Amino acid sequence: MTASAPITQDVMTIPRKLPEGPVNLVGLTRPQMREALIAAGTPEKQAKMRVGQIWQWIYHWGVRDFDAMTNLSKAYRAELAEKFVVAVPDVVTRQVSDDGTRKYLVRIAGGHEVEIVYIPEEDRGTLCVSSQVGCTLTCSFCHTGTQKLVRNLTAAEIVGQIMVARDDLGEWPEPGTGSGESGPRLLSNIVLMGMGEPLYNFDSVRDAMKIAMDSEGISLSRRRITLSTSGVVPEIARTADEIGCMLAISFHATTDEVRDKLVPINKRWNIEELLGALAAYPKASNSERITFEYVMLDGVNDSDDDARRLIDHIKRHKIPAKINLIPFNEWPGAPYKRSSNNRIRAFADIIYKAGYASPIRTPRGEDIMAACGQLKSATERARKSRAQIEAEVKAG
Repeated sequence: MTASAPITQDVMTIPRKLPEGPVNLVGLTRPQMREALIAAGTPEKQAKMRVGQIWQWIYHWGVRDFDAMTNLSKAYRAELAEKFVVAVPDVVTRQVSDDGTRKYLVRIAGGHEVEIVYIPEEDRGTLCVSSQVGCTLTCSFCHTGTQKLVRNLTAAEIVGQIMVARDDLGEWPEPGTGSGESGPRLLSNIVLMGMGEPLYNFDSVRDAMKIAMDSEGISLSRRRITLSTSGVVPEIARTADEIGCMLAISFHATTDEVRDKLVPINKRWNIEELLGALAAYPKASNSERITFEYVMLDGVNDSDDDARRLIDHIKRHKIPAKINLIPFNEWPGAPYKRSSNNRIRAFADIIYKAGYASPIRTPRGEDIMAACGQLKSATERARKSRAQIEAEVKAG
């Protein structure tokens, strides 16, 4: 499969460099940071070295104050402070679930808000990151989909979510401690499964993840980053080529008729087109398996026949895969009900006996509306009554 022209939407992305005022260094790739420093007066011969120094202060040590960057001269620090900032989103609210899940509502440029969720587990800590304010996809089972798309997030706003969480977890290393896998790892994994469709904001997502993977900073392995898409087929090959992270697909149905309703993007790229793109991905990106995400909806997509069709799809296309079964997380006005525990177990058993891993995801953070499919900015939620949300779902 060859890469196609980028898929774009008629949405606004706030530029990195505002017309007036200091430039935010967060979110700039190394080449972009070098250009910015040179434009601000750093001698070209010194620029690469300066990028390396500043990069480590920002992304390894978590430093935001130029005065604390002690391997830079006092005069150079003063110059940086005049022309640049190191800024991350502002935390508006922080909620902690009974199960330890943390949800942050953060404010970004323009007064908009997005949600981030941190999920602690015994062997890992996963941060669920947003890529857009709202979403265009209107998946009928997803609360986030009832909030209209406002705009794409910038790379700074995406990587800034990781930095906000590391601030709260207190896991920036102290001087003298290691980096990467030898450093603090309360936040060990990133999933692009928050608000928005990551592949409709490809460039910003790519740049942010490249920053997160950089070995002299946050230093997360590409295998610890999972991008979840609803199926923007032409951008899947680009993801393999330009990011190379793990891939998850919001599949949720085994026939086009049902998937058209649950995941309307299926009307543009149907199941067969999607499966073709997924079959090429593991080889192109050197990933191990594709994760198929499958929300369990009572009487909609949870029959034994659905389980068998799902297996058939995967086997026909020879896709190395695991299937995550997600008990539906209900929200006010939701038009579906969660499948029974017995039905979910029966579905999982069919998949397991066919030779595929079929873990049933334990819902996390439901008491703070932080579970899968429940994210929505508080300001937008507050504007709508339950009746309005129900009316929108029925109309969609």
